[in-house]
Amino acid sequence: MILKELNGNKPIYGKNCFFAENSVIVGEVSLGDDCSVWFNAVIRGDVHYIKIGDKVNVQDGAVIHATYQKSPTTIGNNVSIGHNALVHGCTVHDNVLIGMGAIVMDDCIVESNSIIAAGAVVTKGTVIPSGSVYAGAPAKKIKDIDQELISGEIDRIANNYIKYSGWYK
Repeated sequence: MILKELNGNKPIYGKNCFFAENSVIVGEVSLGDDCSVWFNAVIRGDVHYIKIGDKVNVQDGAVIHATYQKSPTTIGNNVSIGHNALVHGCTVHDNVLIGMGAIVMDDCIVESNSIIAAGAVVTKGTVIPSGSVYAGAPAKKIKDIDQELISGEIDRIANNYIKYSGWYK
């Protein structure tokens, strides 16, 4: 892994984290406990801060960034960022799944217990209400979330990534 200090800001992280050898974390980035950052993932806190809670997995090829002096990125707890997703200058609350290849743009708010489907494009400033599933480009609400999706997808994936990271430690 590359943990790089920049402009006096050094990435910090909690207990029981896993960082793949070719993951990159730069600048003003904080991660909580039980996080994992997978192969070719980049978290670049060079232009604004990035705060990530506990039990967050940033899967292969995902990019987390911000907008210079305007839009930081904040990610809550129990969040999965799917393979090749882009999360940029936005706020993601707790218990969220951002699907593979999804894009969440500046000033968006993804409220808790929500899913952004694979390939969705959440355009600048969109607010995803709690308990929603959004899909498409531009992303639109396709349904309300139910307990089966919360336990069967959001929780299952987050828990599995803690298990997977244990295989690499």
